[in-house]
Amino acid sequence: MTAVNGTTVKNDFKNICSRVYDGEVIVIARPRNENVVMISEREYAELERLRKNAEYLAKIDRALAQREAGTMQEREIIEA
Repeated sequence: MTAVNGTTVKNDFKNICSRVYDGEVIVIARPRNENVVMISEREYAELERLRKNAEYLAKIDRALAQREAGTMQEREIIEA
């Protein structure tokens, strides 16, 4: 992980993008610690996949807890 300021990114955008594409994580330091992180689309997609998977697993955990607590309602599936 490398930290750079906004001016560096502006002046060397092409090189920064190449580094990010090659897997480096770039932290863009901004005033008042309002920093941002630059990652590749590939890494972003993986993070999104993991986030959605965690949400799905949390739903399953909630359903299992409802079932164990006896608060789940069973419904019959009607086939069309």
